[in-house]
Amino acid sequence: MIEVLVVDDDTRVARVNAAYVEKVPGFHVAGEAHSAAEALRRVEELPRLDLVLMDHYLPDDTGLSVVQEMRRRGHQTDVIMVTAARDVSTVQAAMRHGALQYLVKPFAFAGLRAKLEAYAELRRTLDGGGEAEQAEVDRIFGALSAPSEPDLPKGHSPTTAELVRQSLMNAEGPLSAQEIAERTGVSRQTAQRYLKLLERTGRARLTLKYGDAGRPEHRYVWATRA
Repeated sequence: MIEVLVVDDDTRVARVNAAYVEKVPGFHVAGEAHSAAEALRRVEELPRLDLVLMDHYLPDDTGLSVVQEMRRRGHQTDVIMVTAARDVSTVQAAMRHGALQYLVKPFAFAGLRAKLEAYAELRRTLDGGGEAEQAEVDRIFGALSAPSEPDLPKGHSPTTAELVRQSLMNAEGPLSAQEIAERTGVSRQTAQRYLKLLERTGRARLTLKYGDAGRPEHRYVWATRA
């Protein structure tokens, strides 16, 4: 599990963001903080911390100052800025202080999920270790450039799309349209339509299961698990 500290001066927003994080497979909220001082204290206290979702506007200091102090103390924990600060100077400073990503408020769950999934993909890439050729270096640097959640075509329901997506992400292996239909309560035809959409947008990958006779069965797996 990737352990996350959620930092936001607004306790309600912090709870919402924490709930968002918990909805993404592979992520766990290790704690919350609502001020710069509390954020630094939690960074010191938590036995393990992989990622900080850092607000910039805190009551006693800025989020970037917290990141600077973390680095001064030797903490190399990864940081994604999650803030309403939009001025280019703040964005540039975040880059210079080593923030991996920058998510501007307000945002929907899909926006944060895309950032977290891209971060998880980066971790998987780096966990391989060893040396990297140019192609691998390009892949590492591009891992956090995952596209945002695509707009749904006309006639597609965000609720149904989320049900299908969650079923794929929580599955231990590839699923057929029939299996997705049984898990979500939609028809097989509807499940197939949404699975094809996920495949076209690169979120899912198609695999084929060959039986004793007849056409191979189409099965789908979430892209980061293929």
